[in-house]
Amino acid sequence: MYIGRFAPSPTGPLHAGSLVAALASWLDARAHSGKWLVRIEDVDSTRCLPGMDQIILQQLAALGLHSDQPPVYQSQRAPLYQQALDQLVVSGHAYPCACSRRDIALALQHSGQVKARHDALIYPGTCRHGLNGKLARAWRLNTQAQPPFHWQDRRLGDQWQDVALDVGDFILKRADGCFAYQLAVVVDDAAQGITDVVRGQDLTDNTARQILLQRALLLPTPRYLHTPLVLGPNGEKLSKQNGAQALDSQQPLAALNHAAAVLGLAEQHALADALPNWVVQWRCLYNLPP
Repeated sequence: MYIGRFAPSPTGPLHAGSLVAALASWLDARAHSGKWLVRIEDVDSTRCLPGMDQIILQQLAALGLHSDQPPVYQSQRAPLYQQALDQLVVSGHAYPCACSRRDIALALQHSGQVKARHDALIYPGTCRHGLNGKLARAWRLNTQAQPPFHWQDRRLGDQWQDVALDVGDFILKRADGCFAYQLAVVVDDAAQGITDVVRGQDLTDNTARQILLQRALLLPTPRYLHTPLVLGPNGEKLSKQNGAQALDSQQPLAALNHAAAVLGLAEQHALADALPNWVVQWRCLYNLPP
């Protein structure tokens, strides 16, 4: 059975950009006669706002988007993430790292390879072969034995990335003890039986790392579909960080029509007809059987 999910972080209310991903994932699940789940991605508790999960769930309900199962909270699943990390350590895929951000920046500077990627420095592999007497701060995935590989996106088509070169050995568990998003999402998708991930195009870059983790943990790889982004006045992706306004739950049809237009779906004039009509349009858009 098809199982999809929408996985918001409770760092703020849903806005026009996040609704596009929510609506697309819901429509894809309904178009496949499958299940749609909501997962609250609060693994990084330092960024989450108290009570925001309930506000998000209320927003979704006001728009007619209801999870087929009770929401899962990442903050309650740390033992599962630790079990996965232990498995990666035993299999030789993960290793401890003693480096601070300053250590990494200095090492890159000395090698002449200073390179920022989304404001994150690509790790130079300092601790890959041992800590040299230092204390472990974090845990990383060893990507160096991984060749460049392709994967297919249902909307964007053929995708390619050299994770070892473009990303490097990425964090699985941070120095503050918080599990990284990449590990948590892979473990949760497998545990929930997710067959299809439908999410915003800004997360396309994460997919290769997640596929590497799935392979290392011997987990199935879902199909992926990345949706168009809503841009803010500055041309950047609309987000809570650049002033995105919360959805107006009092005007559900207007909010849904705006999201549907981004997805290439026709405007609807009655709330009761909107979601059923868009399911039919979605099937046509992605050549799905009726």
